Amino acid sequence: MKKRRSTTITVAVVAAILSALFYILMNMRVAHMHVVFIFILAMSFLVLTYMIIWTLGSNEKYSRLTKILKCCYFICASIGLIFFIILQALIVSGSRTEEADVEAIIVLGAGLTDNYPSLILAARLDAAITFLHTQGDIPIITTGGLGRGQIFTEAEAMADYLIARGVEESRIWKEEASTNSHENINLTKELWAKKALVLDNIKVAMLTKDSTSTEQNYPHKTPASIQSA
Repeated sequence: MKKRRSTTITVAVVAAILSALFYILMNMRVAHMHVVFIFILAMSFLVLTYMIIWTLGSNEKYSRLTKILKCCYFICASIGLIFFIILQALIVSGSRTEEADVEAIIVLGAGLTDNYPSLILAARLDAAITFLHTQGDIPIITTGGLGRGQIFTEAEAMADYLIARGVEESRIWKEEASTNSHENINLTKELWAKKALVLDNIKVAMLTKDSTSTEQNYPHKTPASIQSA
């Protein structure tokens, strides 16, 4: 049991070091690192949970408990994997990037953490950057006003994130007054109007967790959308 315990402790230390490393990289705003960080945390949890059960299994006193825990572990892990696959399939099937020949990309806010895009918002922005590469010289609109305790508007924090990853500042339009999705849409329409563009002919790709409901609230002629986590 001592050998297994030592192995488990070693794995726990390695998992902690990796988690800390990727947390630092995420805070350094390395592209897509928030996704890797979440993956590392999830895998560390799964591996450590199994290692603890494996360590207990070396003691005959806990042999029956270990068998029960192993069954529960594999059942829960299997169910989690199935739900993950189904969720990803729904996201992919619900995305319609192949039909999106658009004139602008709108990224709806999802909150800031320490004046930096939250994990969900960073995922949307990364998706926007990827999609932006498939389009011509079109603008990308960041939306969101100043929240409580923040020193930057959400739109400005999003713009900084995009610029740090190579998006030209001239392509970024900031809508910095909204406080919810409804205001996001209406104030974005006003921003379009200020640019002297005809709303009825605008096709946009809208980055939001629920793009279908967002499309219904935005009266553009032929909407196209892409989803992100």
